[in-house]
Amino acid sequence: MAAALTLYRTTIGKKAVMAITGFIGYGFVILHMIGNLKIFEGAEGFNEYAHFLRTVGYPLVPERGLLWILRIILLASVILHVVAAIQLTRLDWASRPRGYRETRRKQATFASLTLRWGGLAIFLFIVYHLAHFTFGLGIPNFGGHETAYQNVVAGFSNPINVVLYIAAVGALGMHLYHGVWSMFQTLGLNGPRTDGFWRGLATLSGILLFLGFSTVPIAVITGIVR
Repeated sequence: MAAALTLYRTTIGKKAVMAITGFIGYGFVILHMIGNLKIFEGAEGFNEYAHFLRTVGYPLVPERGLLWILRIILLASVILHVVAAIQLTRLDWASRPRGYRETRRKQATFASLTLRWGGLAIFLFIVYHLAHFTFGLGIPNFGGHETAYQNVVAGFSNPINVVLYIAAVGALGMHLYHGVWSMFQTLGLNGPRTDGFWRGLATLSGILLFLGFSTVPIAVITGIVR
């Protein structure tokens, strides 16, 4: 534990934490998007999917036990990711003269400049998203996981929720555009021969995940899913 804390105090350690937690989050959002798209199977198919999430692992673990374990792992990963990002940002600002930093920003992409603060925005959205669809805040006649399909339709029938959701997944797409490449770079899996592949994967990830997540609220608000 002491060695881990010592490593974390270094810039390399913080970047490693960001890469590992980023990989966990990357895997989650892919699976989450695939699950969301099951809404197009209709109420029965989507509610069965929600039921599966509650009972996976049962009876080895209590009902919803594995689901809450995964939620805790994800939440811890996001918190560590955001904390490490903020600490790296503060170290970066403290180590660079003002004039040099301004010159460097001219050469940076919009995605890299918003990478860390975009991550914070995503964290705040996760809190909102859990309050909305897990605890039913702001959803009329919230029926819990038994009526998951109806909850999604009711939630995204509100244009404000649709706008917030699409804005958040836009931030997610931009975050992944830069973050996926940076993640594999930090993990030592990138090199001259693979750089183009990882950059292409990062671009494709950002675009496809944005489109995949946005499809559901748009389908609801336009009446395709109802």
